[in-house]
Amino acid sequence: MNELAGKHIVLGLSGGVACYKAADLCRQLIKEGATVQVVMTEAAEQFITPVTMQALSGRPVYGSQWDAREPNNMPHINLSREADAILIAPCSADFIARLVQGRADELLSLLCLARPMDRVPLLLAPAMNREMWAHPATQRNLAQVAKDGARVLGVGNGDQACGETGDGRMLEPLELLDELIAFFAPKPLAGRKVLITAGPTFEAIDPVRGITNLSSGKMGFAVARAAREAGAEVTLVAGPVHLSTPRGVQRVNVQSAQQMLAAVMALAPASSVFVATAAVADWRPATQAGEKIKKDGSGQTPVLTFVENPDILATVAQLPEAQSGALYCVGFAAESHDLLAHATAKRLRKKIPLLVGNIGPATFGQDDNALLLVDENGHRELPLASKRSLAQGLVAEIAARLPARRA
Repeated sequence: MNELAGKHIVLGLSGGVACYKAADLCRQLIKEGATVQVVMTEAAEQFITPVTMQALSGRPVYGSQWDAREPNNMPHINLSREADAILIAPCSADFIARLVQGRADELLSLLCLARPMDRVPLLLAPAMNREMWAHPATQRNLAQVAKDGARVLGVGNGDQACGETGDGRMLEPLELLDELIAFFAPKPLAGRKVLITAGPTFEAIDPVRGITNLSSGKMGFAVARAAREAGAEVTLVAGPVHLSTPRGVQRVNVQSAQQMLAAVMALAPASSVFVATAAVADWRPATQAGEKIKKDGSGQTPVLTFVENPDILATVAQLPEAQSGALYCVGFAAESHDLLAHATAKRLRKKIPLLVGNIGPATFGQDDNALLLVDENGHRELPLASKRSLAQGLVAEIAARLPARRA
């Protein structure tokens, strides 16, 4: 999608084995349309060569404040003025300490100190041993650089090059890419809490069988990511799907419609927006067998009796918060035919302000879709595009429809 098109990123590398991840990060940034200027400390060059980073970025790599390629001999001024953001990845414990102290005796820290703080943000992707990460001095320094205006992107947990396991790993390149995209995205949902359901539900027949559907959850997860990028605090109630949780999103896993209802009702009253993308089963078996139902050779088939599942969207729409307009409800309708007629009728039946229609089975599991937005004023289409793009468009539509926040 080239979501970083037109952005100029200074990618700074300080010393650490995680420099190998910076190579892939550089590639990912360029694939999203950014131009990348690499600046390396002398310690970083012990882990990866400037030649490698130059080949990946397509630009000369800088490492010295005395670089004669700059006519005025001021790369710390020139490079920082050109940047839309400076991202230090990896950012070592030593480099964090240098930032706190305002050190300016090598190019990368000098560049960070000289950047125009009002328009060139500084983002840090720490990388270090778990004990170094947990040390009070490091935590104290992290708090100070954040107070000074830098954005600390956090760390991962797992195996470390030293052989230990714990917090301190640099985030993966795709995670950092997501963080950078989110950082630049407009924030029309800042200060809002958004609750989203996604995926199918699974209604058990016995311990190994059940009734479900083909929903992949991709649309709901895309909406959760887009809402978080738009500045919202997002909780995602997910049925049984195999998708990674978008960064910064709180996830609650459920199986059945009844479990999903319980999770949603616990969270909805405190939310600003509820988006029901989940494909909830309309019915469930009246009883669940305690053991696997087995064939007995008689040719007789089991008879199942069904009961209707709770209508989660309609239940939320009846909450006092939804009735007063403090909770904006958005429903989804997956239909096989007569989309507009069914979507219009469903919106009225559920008593919600916005209903999003899509041709259900044809789009389950796919990466692309087209949406039909139905409200009291009529309908309009978001044409065929990636679910990622559609989610961004839908979130923008929702944000535009919300009442202004009180000061």
